[in-house]
Amino acid sequence: MDKIIGFIGSGNMANAMVGGIINANLVPSINVVCSDHSMAKLENMHKRYGITIATNNSEVASKSDILILSVKPQFYPEVINEIKDQVKENTIVVSIAAGQKIESIKNLFGKEIKIVRAMPNTPALVAEGMAALSPCPMVLPEELDLICNIFNSFGKCEVVSEKLMDVVTGLSGSSPAFIFMIIEAMADGAVLEGMPRDKAYKFAAQTVLGSAKMVLETGKHPAELKDMVCSPGGTTIEGVSVLEQNNLRASMINAVRSATKKSKDLAK
Repeated sequence: MDKIIGFIGSGNMANAMVGGIINANLVPSINVVCSDHSMAKLENMHKRYGITIATNNSEVASKSDILILSVKPQFYPEVINEIKDQVKENTIVVSIAAGQKIESIKNLFGKEIKIVRAMPNTPALVAEGMAALSPCPMVLPEELDLICNIFNSFGKCEVVSEKLMDVVTGLSGSSPAFIFMIIEAMADGAVLEGMPRDKAYKFAAQTVLGSAKMVLETGKHPAELKDMVCSPGGTTIEGVSVLEQNNLRASMINAVRSATKKSKDLAK
């Protein structure tokens, strides 16, 4: 890929994305340029990845063929106002902020611009992210392929309609926290029964990882996989019965729906 990839912001997600890009050799490290208000963060990224760092956002915007806005949504008006006149005509702007609609971003730029709305998640930090991409009509198929290559470098991605982006935020964007809570609770149960905590976390986390891999690789319905573990009158169905009594399914459904609603509210 003969492109300059720019990042405005150098937080955890930007670090994960830069790491994926460099490790996958998508572009030479000097072709990745990043700006941030924290020079310490920039110097750490430069030391770790060998990327180019810049002292101001306008410099990054003027150089980039692909520009990734890696700042919190409340800073979008300020940052875009600063860079809108420096962004090149054919630059693809990638937004990774929750609740920021393509039309709203275009209005902030005050002109027609190529925008891809994206929602990655924190497992990108260990190259197991799940991201959704929604391009505006101006983005060409081959340009979308370039963006897909970036997101596939630190996990997997799917192209979806923009109307699903809030649902994506509620599901893959938010649910790592839900899964962490489940892992913690599973481990607490084991500790209560006498298992050392370090071993309990390892057993719980690896079980979640393996179970997810079974869903992805077998293609079987999760209910079918669950039934495979539940022997008649056995230990597993006893535990499943308790989860049903305590509304695990309803709690998870409501958590995803609440997170989705919050994403929609952010756009208002």
